[in-house]
Amino acid sequence: MVQITVTPPLPTTAASSRLHHRRRLTPPHLAAPTINLFSLQPMTLLELITKASSSIQTLPTDDESNYPIVLNPDPIFLKLKPESDDPNPVKKLTGWEISQTDQELIKLGQKFSQTLSRKLKNPKTFGKVEFLQMFTAYLENVGNKIGVSISFDRTEKGYPCKLVDLLGILMSGDVKPSIQEACVALEVWDVLETMIINKFVAHSLTSNLVSNLIEKRMSDLIVLCVKHLPDLQAYDLMCVLKYFLATPIEGYKTLVAVREYWTSQAMLAIEKAIESKGVGVSSKEKRFAKEAAVLVMAAHDGFSVSELCLHCFFASPNVDEVVLSACVGKLSGEEMKGLIEYLGKWLRKYERFPQIVPCPKASLPPLVLKVCDWIPSFDCVVKCLGVVLDVHFSSLVLNSEFRELTELQGVAASLANEARLCGSLVNLTERFRVEHKANDRESLANFAI
Repeated sequence: MVQITVTPPLPTTAASSRLHHRRRLTPPHLAAPTINLFSLQPMTLLELITKASSSIQTLPTDDESNYPIVLNPDPIFLKLKPESDDPNPVKKLTGWEISQTDQELIKLGQKFSQTLSRKLKNPKTFGKVEFLQMFTAYLENVGNKIGVSISFDRTEKGYPCKLVDLLGILMSGDVKPSIQEACVALEVWDVLETMIINKFVAHSLTSNLVSNLIEKRMSDLIVLCVKHLPDLQAYDLMCVLKYFLATPIEGYKTLVAVREYWTSQAMLAIEKAIESKGVGVSSKEKRFAKEAAVLVMAAHDGFSVSELCLHCFFASPNVDEVVLSACVGKLSGEEMKGLIEYLGKWLRKYERFPQIVPCPKASLPPLVLKVCDWIPSFDCVVKCLGVVLDVHFSSLVLNSEFRELTELQGVAASLANEARLCGSLVNLTERFRVEHKANDRESLANFAI
């Protein structure tokens, strides 16, 4: 501990001389180091603090370690022994040593990361084929070190992606950024897609990844980032929202896969609804399949492919009211118009199909309709519209181009009236249910008597 004292110069007197002599007699091992700021004129207070903080050893604050997971922790703890027989309950332990397998994995990852980083400095002499050969060889060596047998052949399509699914969890923190950088620079999109889905993307490079994908117009991978990366920042989400509200022409080329996925899910929902009408299916399963089919139909029909991507954005747990307000505040007039049109489509859907309800369990067997997890609810749509009005109320009122907002007033009024009626019916039904339970208990008591 460094004690900083600010003492103004005093006149030299006999008392002060005796006091100074007494301070000099303090044993050095008992006295805290004292710094007189008046005697250190060239060094400022900021320099003193910086110098003191630089001498303190700090631990890494990154969420990810530079090493893979420890495969065999039990032998490590069994070898730990107290440094001395001191009865003090706080004892220093010695004998910490990780297994030979883990040490080899660490060295393997460090060597691969250094080699890949060096080759990425000369992208003209480093191509996609060479990178995939290096990458697959690294993962194969990892599998051999831990004794995992690889059942698929190297000649199979998507072999690197299958290796990532199988062994990607063992990639250390210094390997992931290098692989991510190589995938973007060399446009190895299938491997990057697998890493995003499995959440193997380095947290420190998430923002950089989103900006690179927007620059490369990789719309389908941007959607996957919204779905699978839990730590997207507000700025990243704002860039994603602006991108899908005004998608460039080049971005539509990579949206074909998104449209095909939603269409396949809509067809699957229809098939499940038809199958539920068969013999042996309970009424609950029939109703559940029908509700899921109506939900998917409402989210699919009438929306453009970029608006299908907006479904995932607004249904993402990363987007709350605070983040949404920050994102909406940065939108231009044309982007605001697109957002209001998108929200208007949803309000008309709910007005036309009041039976639309969320189906959170539809993504599980037997339906397996994954898109049901990425469809914004009615509450989400209304909250978003409220945020839009709060942030841009003046411009929306004064600008005559936003006729869509005027048309939505009738739709909102109709939904509000229906909500009031439904609320009254719900209260009445709940009252009848409570009275029915009370009558049943009274009848049961009379029967017992």
